[in-house]
Amino acid sequence: MAAVPQENPRGAPHRVAVLAFPGVIPFELSIPHRIFGRAFSAGGEPLYEVITCTAVPGPVSTTADFAVYVDRGPETLGEADTVIVPAAYEPPELFREGRLPGGLAEVLGQIRPGTRLASICTGSFLLAAAGYLDGRPATTHWSWADRLQRLFPSVRVDPDVLYIDDGDVLTSAGVAAGIDLCLHMVRRDHGAAVANDVARRSVVPPHRDGGQAQYIRRPVPEARSATTSMARDWALERLHEPIRLRDMAERESMSVRTFTRRFREKVGVSPGQWLTRQRVERARHLLESTDLSVDQVARDSGFGTAQSMRQHVQAVLGVAPTVYRRTFRADGAGV
Repeated sequence: MAAVPQENPRGAPHRVAVLAFPGVIPFELSIPHRIFGRAFSAGGEPLYEVITCTAVPGPVSTTADFAVYVDRGPETLGEADTVIVPAAYEPPELFREGRLPGGLAEVLGQIRPGTRLASICTGSFLLAAAGYLDGRPATTHWSWADRLQRLFPSVRVDPDVLYIDDGDVLTSAGVAAGIDLCLHMVRRDHGAAVANDVARRSVVPPHRDGGQAQYIRRPVPEARSATTSMARDWALERLHEPIRLRDMAERESMSVRTFTRRFREKVGVSPGQWLTRQRVERARHLLESTDLSVDQVARDSGFGTAQSMRQHVQAVLGVAPTVYRRTFRADGAGV
């Protein structure tokens, strides 16, 4: 997916509409406001305007012991550049039968063609029922993934990832994965420097490794399984050097086979996949914040050659390193 900022023809901040339904989870409802509301340009201007709306303005029930009052109606959807649907457990027919109740289709009909759509946790059920996920990859909270797949067989449900970016439609796993998704969207729109600043303000990591598979309760306890954190810390300090799987395993006094299994259990991806992602993030940072040549960035991030870095950066970011640099320079160009 190309890392290109979302253009707003009005010349105003990118407008994000958060669609609240009865039974909404307060934590998930607040995530877009927290993340997008803390994103600023190099000149200190807000990059997003976040507005909450609902089908019928007024009190909206939540899963907590309080309601929230939402005074914006569905017409807000027609003015949005991005629409986000946070988790809710109503309407019941949506989760029992996979269908939209009367009137809800008309609400969603307010959304303009080309609007970016995103869901947090069970918000994916609404997108699926409206047909937005037909034939697409999507995710939701791991405990709801089987039901999502059963109710909507045309959706390619992946229960293991934290979020899925399918271009104009994005979905996330449950609860805190909504933070990962929103940070990813900021990073995609305005680059790693802006997303990292939002993460620091929110006291969360800018990027979490692996997926939600690592949070699913397993029948075999892992209390005595060894960690792989020493090997990861060791590797992060020398990304510019050749790093062999055997070297990482030796840091944890494990065989390569055992280390690989434990690494995947803890992180959710293989050591090789993790290492490549860290090197892409290192290259991304250098492209944004330095004037180093592409060849030097490739060496400093551990890819060795510009061709190797180009292949990996293109695979992860969707654009070549030079295009990424022009778009997301730290001096604010492209922001």
